[in-house]
Amino acid sequence: MSVATARRIPAGIGTGRVAGAAGVIVLIALWWALAAAGTAGGTIPSPWRVLSAMWSDGWGLYGPNFQVTAVGALQGFLWGNVLAIGIATLIMLVPRIEPLATQLAILSYCTPLVALGPIILVVFGGRTPTVFLAAMYCFFTTMVGAVSGLRSADPASLDLVRAYGGGRWQQLYRVQAIAALPNTFAALKIAAPSAVLGAIIGEYLGGVDSGIGVALTAAQTAYNVPRTWGLAIAAAALAGLGYLLVAGAARLITPWTTVEEGR
Repeated sequence: MSVATARRIPAGIGTGRVAGAAGVIVLIALWWALAAAGTAGGTIPSPWRVLSAMWSDGWGLYGPNFQVTAVGALQGFLWGNVLAIGIATLIMLVPRIEPLATQLAILSYCTPLVALGPIILVVFGGRTPTVFLAAMYCFFTTMVGAVSGLRSADPASLDLVRAYGGGRWQQLYRVQAIAALPNTFAALKIAAPSAVLGAIIGEYLGGVDSGIGVALTAAQTAYNVPRTWGLAIAAAALAGLGYLLVAGAARLITPWTTVEEGR
């Protein structure tokens, strides 16, 4: 790596962090201004009021619900992405199934999951709808990203493997799997917050007694506006944490993408 490239990487990362921090500050300032102006009939609490409510509720409210939603989102994230990557791999090995797999993926993406969730709740009960919806929210994005990544492999490298007698399987794990990592991780970074959203929607459907979605429903029913906002912030924080964890894993496993982003 050249000295110039090495210098550009931290500079680019630092600029992105400053821009992100500035965006958060502007968002909080706008929030505070809307609250002070009494927008929406005064139903927007100030940031300080929300933080005070979060402090009063404490870990007793946020801890257990945060943990339950995180576990459900993680289970759905794993199931949905394993299935998506598995089907993408199968498409590369058996190209004939691509039209069917693509149609199924599009169907899963277009199906109103809020309507499908109650059916899953009636059939299976418990926390299955939470995991199911989290997985469904991940599936389409990851499958598309994995397929496009597998197809981005260098043709010359594939020809080289073929010239040495390698078949589709050898091409897949020696060349295509490595080439697919950047696109796949990009899709996974989107899938992580999506899994949190799916888990919370699954909790909204009922059948469970804990989770951020359940606590949000209770706060809305009680017209506890600061608590509702606090739980929404907790949900956003959980989604952001999932994104950051996947982004960190991407930097460790695919460091060359960081070099390319710094150019």
